[in-house]
Amino acid sequence: MAATRHITVRRAHTNNLADLDLDIPRHRLVVVVGVSGSGKSSLVFDTIAAEAGHQLSETFPPFTRNRLPKWTRPDVEHIAGLTPVIVIDQRRIGGNARSTVGTITDTWTYLRLLYSRTGTPYVGESNCFSFNDPAGMCATCSGLGEVVASAVERFLDLDKSLADGGIVLPGFGHGGYWYSLYADIGTFDARTPLRQWSEAERDALLYGGESAAKLGRKTPKEYEGVVPRFERIYLHTSDNLSERKQDTIRRFTRSQTCPECDGDRLNKAARTAVLLGRTPGEMSRLEVAELLDLVHTIDSAHVAPVVTALTERLEAMVKIGLGYLTLARPTTSLSGGESQRIKTVRHLGSSLTEMTYVVDEPTVGLHPSDVESMVELLEHLCSSGNSVLVVEHDPAVMARADEVIEIGPGAARPVADSCSKGHSTTCAAPTLRPDVPCVDEHCPSVHHGPRPGPSPSPTHDATICSISPCRSPEA
Repeated sequence: MAATRHITVRRAHTNNLADLDLDIPRHRLVVVVGVSGSGKSSLVFDTIAAEAGHQLSETFPPFTRNRLPKWTRPDVEHIAGLTPVIVIDQRRIGGNARSTVGTITDTWTYLRLLYSRTGTPYVGESNCFSFNDPAGMCATCSGLGEVVASAVERFLDLDKSLADGGIVLPGFGHGGYWYSLYADIGTFDARTPLRQWSEAERDALLYGGESAAKLGRKTPKEYEGVVPRFERIYLHTSDNLSERKQDTIRRFTRSQTCPECDGDRLNKAARTAVLLGRTPGEMSRLEVAELLDLVHTIDSAHVAPVVTALTERLEAMVKIGLGYLTLARPTTSLSGGESQRIKTVRHLGSSLTEMTYVVDEPTVGLHPSDVESMVELLEHLCSSGNSVLVVEHDPAVMARADEVIEIGPGAARPVADSCSKGHSTTCAAPTLRPDVPCVDEHCPSVHHGPRPGPSPSPTHDATICSISPCRSPEA
């Protein structure tokens, strides 16, 4: 049986689609255009991607299926020719504190390999340079580069006495669980505002230990200062924290750079290794464009494959306007546009084929000089044996597409496209860009009349805009 060459959609009713029939060629870069509200996303994301995702999820056992993303099945009578789908949208990557630009693009993986093979002194295998592996992470911050520290200045209200609630922490005020451990031991004056206490008295209250011993007053043998008690109960516990405890931690702590690794996330051994005169932490803080220049200087033959793979990722990031990022940048700080471009770079080295990539307006926010590079990345995904569906408005992207689909209400009308490149386009709906000119006045694809504006009507029509060579009137 011959392989299906199209994604076939019949009688789609998803959202504002009404009996939409469409055949979309596979293994092509296909751009879907249309006025706002015409049904572009309903077709690409809510019909094709949703059905492909649902059918793939159904192949897993229930235990696994319950932990996979949930897909709402589209309202469509028949759909065929689907392959596993990868959605590259503009939602922020998010992730946790261990996720960085370097880890999510695999550039840090290749850099770790370089340090393990050519760094001096020799430290060990590549996992010895991973801040997400016990072999490489800083023990003080557990590889996070930051520690949670008590915001001690928030613990006390100096204008109040202990009896009036001078210790602001929950449970330490008058009537609280720990109140008597400080107010009723005879060491401190519970009726005097804390501002009138000496600094030594306040230190004894907060820290206990040597500070309490220096005070020269009798304290219970088991006396524990407010700060170590707070940290033991709230920070140094393996218990699941209630919402109330989490709120207390947010109010009375702050994040600060790890005093041991100074934010490098790595243990002492890994921090001593040097490559091209720089430690791993210094490399991670370089802008990608600057790091790329350094990597180009590595000419050691036995790491050539690693250098090639790293160079490809870094070059791709620079080409699509991300050369200002650093590998240490947390993914939680990336914008939606940055996240989408990072997701695209992630898939460049994938060995998977016969996938369907669904991309949402990848050129939004890009400088015009970066649009060409983004299109090249999409073409690379396509040439690797995949199908690429792009929702886009940029004429430069439309001009490079293998096929253009214009979706929306209205009768079929020809629209001008990139005749300057030797192509013509025929679509079934009003175009978003009536101002796009065609340089060839004789091209039969050019429609010179006014085009109807957006319509709230349900979308019945969508026609593939077959891109074929422009013909002269004599042809």
